[in-house]
Amino acid sequence: MADQAKPFARSLNDRMLAGVMGGIAHRFGWSSTLLRAVFVIVSIASAAFPGILVYLILWLLMPQEAD
Repeated sequence: MADQAKPFARSLNDRMLAGVMGGIAHRFGWSSTLLRAVFVIVSIASAAFPGILVYLILWLLMPQEAD
């Protein structure tokens, strides 16, 4: 039987604000702390990368993780 992909949803347990980074990290099997750090560094280092806007859009578009 083929492995089913993990759902792409905001995390209920691994969250600092809305669970967006925790959900992405869970989906791909990454460290949520490392993903948050990379996201913040890229957002600060690049004026062309609107990190806050991307985060807000993901917050609105990603469904909440099921219980």
